[in-house]
Amino acid sequence: MFYVVGLARNSRLEEEIDTQLVVMSVLCRLAGRPQRIFEELLWQTRESWSCERRVVAKAEALVGKPNPRFVVTNLPQKQWPARILYQDLYCARGDMENRIKGHECPEHQLQLFSLRTSCHQMKANQLRLWLSTFAYLFFVELRTTVWKDREASRWEPATIRLRVLKVAATVSARSIVIQLPRSHPWWEWFKTAV
Repeated sequence: MFYVVGLARNSRLEEEIDTQLVVMSVLCRLAGRPQRIFEELLWQTRESWSCERRVVAKAEALVGKPNPRFVVTNLPQKQWPARILYQDLYCARGDMENRIKGHECPEHQLQLFSLRTSCHQMKANQLRLWLSTFAYLFFVELRTTVWKDREASRWEPATIRLRVLKVAATVSARSIVIQLPRSHPWWEWFKTAV
C-alpha cells in the first residue's frame, strides 16, 4: 500500500533545508514574488519511526516569510520525482478535500448534507454520501451547462436548492407531471433545469 502524508514541520526538518530556504528568500526579494524548490530527504523521527523514510521538502519563500512544507511517502522516486509528487499528487488531493469540506470553494458538497453520516451502519452513511455526490454533480452540470451565461452560474448549491428546486408543486401519481405555482419567481429557470 502506498501513501503520501503531510508531515508536521519541526526544527530538525527545517535545518535539513535551511540553505535552500535562505536562497529562496533572497530570490523572492529580488523577484518580488514567491520562489520554491523541492528537495528529497531520507529522514527518521527520533522515536516513532522504525526506519528512514522518503521525505519531500518544499523550500518556499513567500514575500516576507519562509514557508517550508514536508510530506512523507513510500512512492518510488523514479515514478514520482519530488516536484510532481508534491504539486500534482499531494496538492491535488488537498484541493479535492477542500472542495468536499467547503474551504474557500463556492461549490462545496457540505451544503448538500454530506456531513450527516450519523447512522450506525456504514452502508447507510455511504448511501447518503453517494446521494450528496450525485446532487453536487447535478448542480455543477446546471451551473456549467444549462445556465452557463446566466447569473445562476455563480450560485452555490444551497442557493439553487432554495430558489429553484425547493418549491411547492403538485405531482401527479399516474404520470410525471410537475405543476408549479404561477407565483414561482424562477419558473423559467426551473423549466430549463429539468
